[in-house]
Amino acid sequence: MEVDYSVSKKLRSRKIQIRNIPPHLQWEVLDGLLAQYGTVENVEQVNTDTETAVVNVTYTTREEAKIAMEKLSGHQFENYSFKISYIPDEEFVGAIIGKEGLTIKNITKQTQSRVDIHRKENSGAAEKPVTIHATPEGTSEACRMILEIMQKEADETKLAEEIPLKILAHNGLVGRLIGKEGRNLKKIEHETGTKITISSLQDLSIYNPERTITVKGTVEACASAEVEIMKKLREAFENDMLAVNQQANLIPGLNLSALGIFSTGLSVFPPPAGPRGAPPAAPYHPFATHSGYFSSLYPHHQFGPFPHHHSYPEQEIVNLFIPTQAVGAIIGKKGAHIKQLARFAGASIKIAPAEGPDVSERMVIITGPPEAQFKAQGRIFGKLKEENFFNPKEEVKLEAHIRVPSSTAGRVIGKGGKTVNELQNLTSAEVIVPRDQTPDENEEVIVRIIGHFFASQTAQRKIREIVQQVKQQEQKYPQGVASQRSK
Repeated sequence: MEVDYSVSKKLRSRKIQIRNIPPHLQWEVLDGLLAQYGTVENVEQVNTDTETAVVNVTYTTREEAKIAMEKLSGHQFENYSFKISYIPDEEFVGAIIGKEGLTIKNITKQTQSRVDIHRKENSGAAEKPVTIHATPEGTSEACRMILEIMQKEADETKLAEEIPLKILAHNGLVGRLIGKEGRNLKKIEHETGTKITISSLQDLSIYNPERTITVKGTVEACASAEVEIMKKLREAFENDMLAVNQQANLIPGLNLSALGIFSTGLSVFPPPAGPRGAPPAAPYHPFATHSGYFSSLYPHHQFGPFPHHHSYPEQEIVNLFIPTQAVGAIIGKKGAHIKQLARFAGASIKIAPAEGPDVSERMVIITGPPEAQFKAQGRIFGKLKEENFFNPKEEVKLEAHIRVPSSTAGRVIGKGGKTVNELQNLTSAEVIVPRDQTPDENEEVIVRIIGHFFASQTAQRKIREIVQQVKQQEQKYPQGVASQRSK
């Protein structure tokens, strides 16, 4: 790699990035190598999709960083040659803002957007998130302008070879962006001539529920890819919102704003309105890996308590099946997590004993009214995703069992399976109603529901609704329903 040592002092930084480090190189050896050129304040490994390692190194002075840069550039270790570049301190941020803020004013004016640069809250980070609020078109335009400014800055200062575009998106939406076997992502890469990678699930935590989508290519190619990526993310988001609203209508009294804190992929809080009443658009974080937020597409209406149409139904029991190895995560240290979960949801949550030594799944018994079911199950699905019990490319799908009176099973199935098929199409969950199951001592049979959280919830509600209808009819026409059934 060529290094231009004539970079002006103003632009030099105490931080350098070393790439192409052999994956098996021991840390002690690397530390020893770095210490030869000055006092190292900090070394952090950067998560990348490459086999070789990448580290960011901070020296105490710019001079030390300069010497390390000169000496280590092209340093051969076995067959690997180190690649080194400065990590800019604030140059790119300065370029986006421009002299007396003129550049950023120009961007916001032309694109009718609001652009926030989060420089204060990430003062130590090499990358700063940039959030753009605008219409989809305005956001894309502002994103393109920022990329162009940064590319120009990189060319002039020789501080970076290429400027990747990094977009933060909530983990709950990323699966659908990737698509089955990565098809959606491959299609976008192919059509736009870019290389797109997505950060690993390992980087997720309860505080940072987002994945970083990194797009590499020319400014033009990255800008085109951004349009397509956002289209997919918006679509996934809108579908989830639809499901949320369905839940709201199905569960009288469900206060969705209280549920914003569980991690199933959505925090249900609307953002402030965009500039000049424009709908807020997705925040974009070009050149940023730090956590931002994806509140962008949230609808403007406030989720508040829904009116009670009728009094709460009685306690419901749902058996949810989780992977055996996830039991510890759900219970938590000394049972702290499961207790907290039960309090949060207002439900009783118990884990049934294992039926044998090698069972792959364990049954979680959740008892409580519909709102408690929604909260408890939502948190469990979220926890399994967060703790990586499912691979990055799939949504968490679990099996839930609910018991229904055997007299209503026929109605859940419908004539020739019509109702159960409609249920499956509406909710995209798999619903299995056993035809030949022997009822238990309470004259009840098990209905199996397999699907991701919103799908499973909607199916559970719809089935409970059918059961309620049958019960009401039986109370009104005790003979009629029985005689119809015996036909």
